[in-house]
Amino acid sequence: MSRIVILGAGISGHTVARYLSLWVGKQHQVTVVSPKPQWNWIPSNVWVACGEMTAEQVTFDLGPIYQKAGVEFLLGKAVSVHPEGAAERSRPFVRIEYTDPTRAGQTEDVDYDFLVNATGPKLNFGATPGLGPEGGYTVSVCTAEHAVAANAQLQEHIQAMKGGARRRFVVGTGHGMCTCQGAAFEYIYNVDHSLRQAGVRDQAEITWISNEYELGDFGMGGVHIKRGGYVTNGKVFAESLMVERGISWITRAAVNKIEPNKIHYETLEGTYHELDYDFAMLIPPFAGVGLKAFGNDGSDITAAVFAPNGFMKVDADYNPKPFEEWSKADWPRYYETPKYKNVFAVGIAFAPPHLISKPMSSPNGTPINPAPPRTGMPSAAIGKAVAENIRDILNGAAAGPTHTASMAEMGAACVASTGSHIFKGSAATMTVFPVVPDYETYPDYGRDMDLTFGEVGLAGHWMKWILHYVFLYQAQLKPGWSILPD
Repeated sequence: MSRIVILGAGISGHTVARYLSLWVGKQHQVTVVSPKPQWNWIPSNVWVACGEMTAEQVTFDLGPIYQKAGVEFLLGKAVSVHPEGAAERSRPFVRIEYTDPTRAGQTEDVDYDFLVNATGPKLNFGATPGLGPEGGYTVSVCTAEHAVAANAQLQEHIQAMKGGARRRFVVGTGHGMCTCQGAAFEYIYNVDHSLRQAGVRDQAEITWISNEYELGDFGMGGVHIKRGGYVTNGKVFAESLMVERGISWITRAAVNKIEPNKIHYETLEGTYHELDYDFAMLIPPFAGVGLKAFGNDGSDITAAVFAPNGFMKVDADYNPKPFEEWSKADWPRYYETPKYKNVFAVGIAFAPPHLISKPMSSPNGTPINPAPPRTGMPSAAIGKAVAENIRDILNGAAAGPTHTASMAEMGAACVASTGSHIFKGSAATMTVFPVVPDYETYPDYGRDMDLTFGEVGLAGHWMKWILHYVFLYQAQLKPGWSILPD
């Protein structure tokens, strides 16, 4: 019997766990280590942060689900990885620290035959002074708890506006190298919709601030989409959404400090500015969770296993090269670490070889460019491919991994809510193929224009509602879950 240890139970980690429990769970031990007892469907946090859903509608307890599936569930956080074992033990292991209240702070060394790093990101609010809901002055939609607090603050402002007050709302990115612009992009429209529903939109000023070179970059180097039979630049698509709703925008900006009611930022031109606000939701930059790695002699091999940002190195080309020489071949296909073939990293936990958007810096040397997105659909696709590879290796595939999930060979669909209401809501629906532009195959736009398109409307909102319940149903391993799309 082999033991597969999965660190993290987010979208990618839970995907690995549920498929392996289905495919090999009766013959092998599947173990999940997660510091949190609940699973969160993060894309719906934007609705929680506007009062359209409760935290209970976007979360569920993992313990009963894993117990039913025969998966061992350890409530704790990974501290260090020992892929070569140690002097006193030959098997590789991971050291965990329990967050379970019954043994909080205790550590244990968990042996493994296969290790999947799905730890996701550290929400690095500390990278920008004053950023975040814990010790800072801004709200967040990154967790269900954050979203609940954001909504409470939003409703306070709405009540004040009903009394005649005016308010300034700022939504976007809180650092020059943030990713996940999509979550902020979605939230700003839901704030706009909530204010309209409350009848106070004319008393609000709403501003978008982002590190994107142009609107609609989303960390993918921009996108052209087919709409109504015509090819439209993603910049035009995004700008039209904002103009229609009276939202102003600031791009090419790196927020560097936040004070009560004042945001400080630097532009790509190297100038410094201030932006007043009453309510701000700014996405933090992501970093690795801080795992260390050690050799069997106790030596620190963290730099060999992890990139400087804390994400795990996999089968990608990390050699520095000019932007003009970047290639789809740079991107990982199997997500296995180069030296330790039984160690994988999925979702946000793997280190991208480089940006997708062109790197930019201000004259002051400040990087101002989005980091590559790896959330949602790509995370699930990567997780499933890794689960398939582990299954096949366990079943005797001596040649190693055969299933691939390169972001330069996969598409992604995004349904971004622009207002939650059964009849008055809408959503921007976009598909992109591939995520990483491939100018060798698609020289005009880097993407297949038959598979890259976007629309806005009520049907998209209905689709997002349906997907919310479909994915929660699937994640809870209810009957027929494995035939549903990831």
